[in-house]
Formats: sequence, C-alpha cells, structure tokens
Amino acid sequence: MAKKAKPVDAMQADNSLSIQQSPDETGAQALARKLLQPSFKNAVAASAFTDKALGSGIEKPGLADYATHVQSMTGKAAGGDLDMASRILSAQAIALDSMFAELARRTALNMGEYINAAERYGRLALKAQSNCRATLDTLAKLHQPREQTVRHVHVNEGGQAVIADQFHHHTGAEENAETADQSDATGAAGASPALPSPDPLGSGVPIPGGTNPGAPEGNRNAFKHGGRSAATVAAARYLRELARLVRENRA
Repeated sequence: MAKKAKPVDAMQADNSLSIQQSPDETGAQALARKLLQPSFKNAVAASAFTDKALGSGIEKPGLADYATHVQSMTGKAAGGDLDMASRILSAQAIALDSMFAELARRTALNMGEYINAAERYGRLALKAQSNCRATLDTLAKLHQPREQTVRHVHVNEGGQAVIADQFHHHTGAEENAETADQSDATGAAGASPALPSPDPLGSGVPIPGGTNPGAPEGNRNAFKHGGRSAATVAAARYLRELARLVRENRA
C-alpha cells in the first residue's frame, strides 16, 4: 500500500483562493459568492486575531488554511456533531473564570485607597462571572436531554374540548432530526384520553355545564361593593353641595 506523500514544506502557507464558477453567473458574481461564504468571512476574522497572538518572527498559516479548517468544523456541526461546540464552550468558561479571578484580585487591591477603581474592577468581575455562569448553563443544556411538549386540542360534537399532552425526549441533534417521522398524535398510539362523562349518575340528563358546574359558592369576584348604588350617589351629591355652600359663605 502506497504511503500518502507528505508536503514538501509542512509550514508552507496556502493563500490561494479557489473559485468554482457556475454557468449562470459571471466571474464577479462567483467571487462575491465565495467572499460572502460564512466559512471564509469567519476565517478572515479568526486569522486576524490568531496572527496577533502568534506575534512576529513566526511563520503563520495562510488564509486558505484557516478557511479549510473552519469549513470542516462547520460541516461537522451541520451534521449534528456537537464536539466542537462543547470544546468551545468549555474553553470560554475557563477563560471567563480566569478573568473573574484576576478582576476580583484587582478589586481587593484597590478597595481601601482607590474606591472608584475598585468599583470598576468589581463590576467587570461580576460581568465575567455572569457570562461564565451563562456559558456553563449553555454547555449543560447541550448535553442534557431536552423535553418537548406537544399539545393537541380536539373539539367533539357539542363543543366539548379534549386536551392531551404528549412528551418527547431528545438528547442531541441527530435524534432531533428524527422527530419529523414521529406518528401523529391523533392516531391510535397517541389517542387523546376522553374526559369523564358529564352524567355520572346515568340518568340520561346531562348536567348543565358538563364537568364544569360554574363558579364556586361565595365567589369573591361577584361581590358588590355598593359604590355605585343610588343611595351612595345621592350622598356624594349632598356632600358636594354642602361643600359648595361652605365655600360661598367663606367668600
């Protein structure tokens, strides 16, 4: 079996841009389509930050090298592979926790003498802590099974509604893609349970209101405060007239 040939120079940067032009587009349109691809645009941004981190005097990868890696990772994520997302969230949580520890240390150093600086460092520390917690929550949700509730409402003859809930558990992107093949809840497997009969005594005469007999006794919502009764309105009119006469006598 022939071995795979190794590159002549392992650090030879690839800055070439490969464009495939379709018959229904011009060369400029093909170039614009290539430049606007998510993998290419994010590769440009990633290379700008990474090159600064490497510093000068070090041979750096080319733009096409970055684009190839980004396109590979995005293709795996689109196929349901959550490994890259999990690694990114874990690394970001560690970085945010490091920021919190350093900012909290600076808060303590400035607490006694430079209160304004201590307050600024404290606010930044709390922001880093909050973002770290949110990142960890997202990471936990990524690996925990998700529950989906599907509610079906069936209206029978006579206006009686039957509500049934079904719960579907999902653990990842691959299983989420299978939910489209699930059977309809109205079928035999997901038949809605019938509500109790509105005539439990079997007398043949349905109870008015079905299973809902109406408001309970002593309903506070039906309480009348009497603020708009005829006696109350007359008393208020009398007091207003009395106050008018008092003002006129004072004048």
